[in-house]
Amino acid sequence: MLMRTDPFRELDRLTQVLFGANGTRSHPAIMPMDAYREGGQFVVHFDLPGVDPSSIDLNVERNVLTVRAERKPTYGEDVELQVAERPRGVFTRQLFLGDTLDTDRVEASYDAGVLTLRIPVAEKAKPRKIEITGTGAPVEINA
Repeated sequence: MLMRTDPFRELDRLTQVLFGANGTRSHPAIMPMDAYREGGQFVVHFDLPGVDPSSIDLNVERNVLTVRAERKPTYGEDVELQVAERPRGVFTRQLFLGDTLDTDRVEASYDAGVLTLRIPVAEKAKPRKIEITGTGAPVEINA
C-alpha cells in the first residue's frame, strides 16, 4: 500500500500552479502522478515530459522512494526569452511505501515523457489459505 504522510504537499502543489513556480532546489516543481494496484503490484506513473532520462534518479531508503529529475532549458543563453511557462529545474517527489511492498524488486521504465514504476507486493503480504485441523473434517479458511 502507498502511504502519504505530508498533508501540506497538495497545498504546495496548488501554490506552485497559482504562482507559476518554476522548480528550483528549494521549491521543487510539480511532478503529477497516478498510482494504482494491478494484480500483485502497485503501478505508479509520473509525468516528466521533456526530461532527459539520464537526469532521473530513483532511490529507496527504508520505505521512502525518492524520484528526482531535472529539466534543463533547450535554448542557449544568448536568446531573448519572450514567454517561459514550462517548468524547468529540479523536480522531486517522495512516496512513503508500506511494509507490504517489496522495495528490493522495484522496476522502472521511461517512455514518451512518463516514468513508470512497478512495485511488487511482498510475498508475506499476499492472501493465503490456512488449514484448520481438528477432530472433524478439515476446513479451509481464507486469511
